[in-house]
Amino acid sequence: MAEDRRPYRRESQEQRRDALITAALELMAEGGPQAATVRAIAARAGITAGLIRHYFQSKDDLTRAAYATLMERMTAESLAATDNASDDPAARLAAFVAASLRPPVMDGERVRLWAGFLHHVRRDPAMHAVHEATYLNFRDRLQALIQALPGKDDPARARALSIACNAVIDGLWLEGGMLTDSFAAGEMERIGLSAIAAILDVPMPSPPPNPVEVL
Repeated sequence: MAEDRRPYRRESQEQRRDALITAALELMAEGGPQAATVRAIAARAGITAGLIRHYFQSKDDLTRAAYATLMERMTAESLAATDNASDDPAARLAAFVAASLRPPVMDGERVRLWAGFLHHVRRDPAMHAVHEATYLNFRDRLQALIQALPGKDDPARARALSIACNAVIDGLWLEGGMLTDSFAAGEMERIGLSAIAAILDVPMPSPPPNPVEVL
């Protein structure tokens, strides 16, 4: 029986590197961290196991890249939602918050992937650095949106508010992703917007519809 590999095509080094990261994330989502062996990742990406060392120094290096990709992707998806909002700062913030608490960002598979990486964050200083960098990237984006609000332009105050608002988003994202059937559609984003409006003392307008649900 022929081995199940992706069809061969000439790819750039960056494309193959991305394919390995995607394969690692897919395998972790399907079977947990233990499923993402070097051999399984290579087979899923359609390359030989020995070639992985050409793109990553070690399996740990690949794991760090996969974690960074997961977190950066979710931040980018939340930020992209602001493109569909009006120029009103509150509307842009509401779109960012709502996207962070909707599919595809708030998703059970992604929560499980994130949880699977936490062991590595605790034991590996380099992974901890990835965790810190991606957290700060999301929080900085949130802080910039808060600072754009009228009367919220003080950086120190906006930083404190972004930490508080980020904690709300993180908690709801975790519970909403793990216990999807326990909450009504849109409930987590409504709670998140209400809580953040109270923290900031700023009314939050209704965000644009979720394109995922519209499709």
